[in-house]
Amino acid sequence: MTREPRPTRIDGEATRKRILEAAGRLFAETGFAETTNKAIAAQAGADLASINYHFGSRAGLYRAVLIEAHRRIISLDDLERLLAANLTASGKLKRLIARFVMGATAKRGWYAKVLSREILSPSSHLSALSMPEIVAKMEIALAILSEITAIPRDDPALMRCLMSVLAPCAMLLVGQQNISPLPGAVLQMPRRVLIDHLHRFAMGGLEAMRR
Repeated sequence: MTREPRPTRIDGEATRKRILEAAGRLFAETGFAETTNKAIAAQAGADLASINYHFGSRAGLYRAVLIEAHRRIISLDDLERLLAANLTASGKLKRLIARFVMGATAKRGWYAKVLSREILSPSSHLSALSMPEIVAKMEIALAILSEITAIPRDDPALMRCLMSVLAPCAMLLVGQQNISPLPGAVLQMPRRVLIDHLHRFAMGGLEAMRR
């Protein structure tokens, strides 16, 4: 006898999103090792089987959370729109810094805390982040810095410039874990003040490197 095909669950995508959000919040607070499937399912209002159905395993869910966290800080689409925007290179850099600051200081955003845990204690799951996408994001940022500094894209000095610009933004992510009073104090500053300072500081260094 021919079996009838199983009906597609209308709420399948909604369930996946609820699980992803619940897992993101719990992983941010307690980490991967301490977060159980049972806790995730309870917070998401889903059954345990849904985690395996949508993500394959708890590890698969964690990798999906890392990918989503990276996207929410700044997505490739965001960067492509920024590169095409009718702004000076300095204006584009300020917008780029603003996106990092807004993402890293979001009061209710779990994604900054998840990424900060990975920065402080990298796991094997970090490899889930798409290297081609990361490289594409980096190329756009380097294009902006090349315009500011007149340093050719293939010059290693430009990569050093990128590292110098992004390092303070990474420290904002580390500040989410409250392991040092310095980044924690900076996170309490008004975002506009912080964005203006980081932009001016970055431009000072980049202009000094200009060729």
